[in-house]
Amino acid sequence: MTALILFAQQSVELTSTEQWVINVFFGVIALVSTAAALKMVTTDNVVHAALYLLIVLASVAAIYVILGAEFAAATQVLVYIGAILVLLLFGVMLTRAKLGADDDLNHEQRWIGGLVSVVMLAVMSFSLWEAFEDTKVPTALNPDDFNTGAVSESIFTDYIVPFEAISVLLLAALIGAVVVARRD
Repeated sequence: MTALILFAQQSVELTSTEQWVINVFFGVIALVSTAAALKMVTTDNVVHAALYLLIVLASVAAIYVILGAEFAAATQVLVYIGAILVLLLFGVMLTRAKLGADDDLNHEQRWIGGLVSVVMLAVMSFSLWEAFEDTKVPTALNPDDFNTGAVSESIFTDYIVPFEAISVLLLAALIGAVVVARRD
């Protein structure tokens, strides 16, 4: 896998074997992500749904690594897996939600929702296929333009005030969730 990452990040053309290996890894990760997403929306247990969400978010980070976007992968792991998922689990634990199946939440219209999602998947797939049919992902990128150092330097110099404002906002939301959950 390390050689795969190095090939994706270097500005060299990949051989057909290397491109085939990258495509196989992408396909496996995409299948795992799709299966976890389906289990996430069909499970009756909220904690299990959060764990399936963890698998989906980790799969997205793995796809970022394959594409050579290490900063996006690190951000995916730190922000979404490390912060949002933990916040979701805290919310579930603090609200004392019932675990397991709840008859009040299961409705007859879920099949209509499934049909709408299949139609939306078909429409979006067709639109993407028509828009990007002959487009190939570029493999020869200049790594100096997209490295983690350049992105982090930009965040911590030019965008430090919005970065800190978002961190304070997330902290306030977490404190507010604890206060609302513990009012009784």
